[in-house]
Amino acid sequence: MHYSLTHQTSPSPPPHHRPIQPPHLPLPHQAPRALRPLSLPAHLPYAALIHRQIPHPSTNDFNALLRGLARGPHPTHALSFLPTIPHPDALTFSFSLIASARALALSETSQIHSHLLRRGCHADILLGTTLIDAYAKCGDLDSAQRVFDEIPLRDVAAWNALIAGLAQGSKSSEALALFYRMRAEGEKINEISVLGALAACSQLGALRAGERVHACVRKMDLDINVQVCNVVIDMYAKCGFADKGFRVFSTMTCGKSVVTWNTMIMAFAMHGDGCRALELFEEMGRTQVEMDSVTYLAVLCACNHAGLVEEGVRLFDEMVGRGVNRNVKHYGSVVDLLGRAGRLDEAYLIINSMPIVPDVVLWQSLLGACKTYGNVEMAEMASRKLVEMGSNSCGDFVLLSNVYAARERWEDVGRVREAMKSRDVRKVPGFSYIEVEGVIHKFVNGDQSHPDWREIYAKLDEIRFRIKAFGYVAETGLVLHDIGEEDKENALCHHSEKLAVAFGLISTSEGTPIRVNKNLRICGDCHVVIKLISKIYDREIIVRDRARFHRFKDGSCSCRDYW
Repeated sequence: MHYSLTHQTSPSPPPHHRPIQPPHLPLPHQAPRALRPLSLPAHLPYAALIHRQIPHPSTNDFNALLRGLARGPHPTHALSFLPTIPHPDALTFSFSLIASARALALSETSQIHSHLLRRGCHADILLGTTLIDAYAKCGDLDSAQRVFDEIPLRDVAAWNALIAGLAQGSKSSEALALFYRMRAEGEKINEISVLGALAACSQLGALRAGERVHACVRKMDLDINVQVCNVVIDMYAKCGFADKGFRVFSTMTCGKSVVTWNTMIMAFAMHGDGCRALELFEEMGRTQVEMDSVTYLAVLCACNHAGLVEEGVRLFDEMVGRGVNRNVKHYGSVVDLLGRAGRLDEAYLIINSMPIVPDVVLWQSLLGACKTYGNVEMAEMASRKLVEMGSNSCGDFVLLSNVYAARERWEDVGRVREAMKSRDVRKVPGFSYIEVEGVIHKFVNGDQSHPDWREIYAKLDEIRFRIKAFGYVAETGLVLHDIGEEDKENALCHHSEKLAVAFGLISTSEGTPIRVNKNLRICGDCHVVIKLISKIYDREIIVRDRARFHRFKDGSCSCRDYW
């Protein structure tokens, strides 16, 4: 949607005989008997109808309808309505920015911002805060930061809007820094402030920072807020400490919502503790809190990560009797569960029996299972489905290539690689984080940008020498490049999680656990190597990948190699 606001700089009143018309919204089947306070958004059509009957609507009249449209189910209607308002004021633009934030309309946000600059309203605290929020939610964090810096007087809402935007975007470290700056400058924090900071800690897996924010929560008695407690539980779980989250869960005095239970069940699921997740699920069933679709998704994920196949299938079947609707994620979880257990035919039958259209993730799960169990025919079928759905993921091609390679069908391997080149398939860059002494260090594959990269690479050489004594052989088949075996081994050796673990070994004292967070799933070779590192160097190593936690200790992993 594109519109111009330039005509509004010198507004002229509308003709008396033809008032400006608000958008036409469909009326409900039955009109109310009398005019009374209207509930939004259900009565938006009535509000629009009444507005059209006003001979000379004032700016307040326009704003009343604009506010409803902005908060209604279709915020783009508010953006369409905005150019028809002859005398917009600060509230007009505030409601419009709320609409653009909800509609993720970056172009309209920018246009409104330009108009505010021309009118000299950009320094207004209220407008500045909604402008920061709109830019942040639209993903333009740089513009949000510039607006924040230009506001002469900031209220707590302005700080919170930018912290939340940075935390939800790709700048979690900056969100935490802004939270600390907010406190240092004496601004009083509230529930929204800590929710943004905790979300940033969860993204980074920054335990120490999360503990500091939690201390603020307790000091300010914000732990009487159920939503805050829920996010604290989630933060501890995503930082690798489900038990710390469970202590918060167990000591809550503000009551537990369904989100609280779901968060704790999912925490145990992420950590592969299926038994505790099932116990908590059963306990929830004995309370007055009603289970929902998220509850079942959490417990199905727990069964999936723990290999509890029969329990997962039973719960999946139970959903119908409980009146809980299955969505594509529930089907995806049970298909993945059966596929990992080698029950490929059952998984395929479930996909074919779905009342909803299978998504890309379902076929990717089946393809992954085919790779594990060497089912070439089903892998080819799943691959064709993915191509038909427009998937261009590098992982799909890698899995199919590995299926062929396992059967030594090298011509087919070559064909897959050619298809990758012709489609310009690019691998998503892998990166890993590690927190050492409160500082977050980020590594990418083959990284040499870290100040200590030479020491890190020297440690990797030492690791490679020591693990070979335990019979380690690099899984070079995972490297789909036309290079020699030695080069493939080097490529595997310099994966981001290995770099992060090596840095942890050289920068922390002996016996200290090492915690790493990765944006993708951990690769098979890294999983083998880190198991050996945990044994050789007597270190507990916790890796959070895209799907779950892996806790390595004494040469084994908490996932029991079921991942």
